[in-house]
Order: sequence, then C-alpha cells, then structure tokens
Amino acid sequence: MVRRHIRGRGISDPRVLEAMAAVPREAFVAATLERRAYADGPLPIGEGQTISQPYVVAWMAEAAEVAARDRVLEVGTGSGYAAAVLGRLAEAVYTVERHAVLAETAAGRLRKLGCDNVQVRHGDGSGGWREHAPYDAIVVAAAGPGVPGALREQLNTGGRLVMPVGGRWATQRLVRERRLGAGGFTCEELGAVRFVPLVDDVC
Repeated sequence: MVRRHIRGRGISDPRVLEAMAAVPREAFVAATLERRAYADGPLPIGEGQTISQPYVVAWMAEAAEVAARDRVLEVGTGSGYAAAVLGRLAEAVYTVERHAVLAETAAGRLRKLGCDNVQVRHGDGSGGWREHAPYDAIVVAAAGPGVPGALREQLNTGGRLVMPVGGRWATQRLVRERRLGAGGFTCEELGAVRFVPLVDDVC
C-alpha cells in the first residue's frame, strides 16, 4: 500500500510514510472488509460515514506538516484510523466525532492499539475543542462551505489547517490555511477531493 498508493503517488515525507506503514488499517474496519483494507479506496464504517482512502489520509497528514512536538486537532474521527496515523507524528492528538457510536468505537480501537496520546470526544467538531487549544495543526475530515471561524481561532501562530471546502454536490477543494503572526491567514488550494459534509444542513 505504501509503496504503490502513497509513495508512488508523490507522498515523500519520511515520517508520514513510516506512520502509514506502522498503523494496521485492518484494525479500523469491520472483519468482513479486512481483505480490502489496503486497497486505495474508502470503505464504509457505519452511520453513513467512510474510512478515507489511504492516499488521502497520507496527503492530509503531509499537508499539515505535523512535527513531533505538535498538538493536533482532528475534526471527524470516523474509524479512528487517521487519528492513529497523526498520533504517530504528533505529541498529542485531540479528535472530535459527532456520531456517538463511531466515537465510542474509535476510542476503543485506539486504546487497544496503545495510542495513548490520542483523546476522542463525542461532539460537534466544527466548534473545535477549546480546552486544549491552541493547536499547531488542525485536520478536518469533512467538507464545509468554508473554514469555521472557531477552528481558525484555535490555531496557533504558524499553525496549519487542512480541510476540504465545498458543498455536497459542488466541487470540493482541499485547502491549507496558515496562521500568520499578525493574526491573518494564507490559503493554498491543494487539489480536488470528495468528502462527506461536516454538518449536513449547511452543505
């Protein structure tokens, strides 16, 4: 998977490649889907959600430029797979999932795998997780019409926010915002993506 679908498609950060190779993706899908765990595609995880394809997880992790001492917020825990990858890159990961069943299942999987630096919370991730802010990186695994202001407020100076922007039926673009010292932001478009909506009634 790493050789063909991740390194082979341009992901070059050695720490990201190592993390992707180390996290067992089959541990984050149903037993009936284990044989498909390392194919480069999304898989259903219940509640109308999916586990993102491995390339997209690696792409977003690389775009977030996560360093070993960073504190990271993830919005959209899903299966917990991306949180486990981020947990191998960062000092601490705080991840929020709006579906209670998925949050509980992901927390159990992460505990079982010994991901002690990852904390899971059930809630509306569009509001972030203020108790642990500011964050050096924020990774949003669901699309919205724009970046929520609450997430920008919780980003550290110099921090990076990676999120798909666009509507459910419109073109979505993966963007990276960087917070400047004066409180402003830069924004880069990284490419086309397709994600489930961050909040159903706004997309």
